[in-house]
Amino acid sequence: MTTQMIILNGGSSSGKSGIVRCLQAELPDQWLAFGADSLIDAMPARMQTAEGGIEFAADGGVSIGEDFRALEQAWAQGVVTMARAGARILIDDIFLGGAASQRRWEKLLDGVDVLWVGVRCDSAVAAGREIARGDRIRGMAEAQADLVHEGVRYDLEVDTTHTESLTCARTIAAHID
Repeated sequence: MTTQMIILNGGSSSGKSGIVRCLQAELPDQWLAFGADSLIDAMPARMQTAEGGIEFAADGGVSIGEDFRALEQAWAQGVVTMARAGARILIDDIFLGGAASQRRWEKLLDGVDVLWVGVRCDSAVAAGREIARGDRIRGMAEAQADLVHEGVRYDLEVDTTHTESLTCARTIAAHID
């Protein structure tokens, strides 16, 4: 089978987005990129204030409600449908539920060849990136650094603590059929 999707999971500020951009430049075919941030940006702003939406706490915690989860599920199903139609897809995700988040994807992916990639980064380094970016809630990177990997199975893991995005992308690209 030919890899149709690459799903990268890592905490906030771990370097997933940079790796995705490098993968788009390095991989020989055309790959579409989608992620948790683009999903949130596509939702109405009220989803961040309404009960049932997504809430970002001042300490970096994230709470997910039923309305958000329903839209996320529909979005994921649409992304998988694009892969089934022949598009090659890169997903930049944050598995706040660890293994349960991976299972939600797996239920939709029957018959789709996926490369599961864990993107790790030391929590202190990710926290420094979070501060430098200036567009993230402080504490989110540290809270998510290990949490998102709990119980998740990967085909490959990369660590961006001391490794550049391009090097990580090339490591991932070497595992693509």
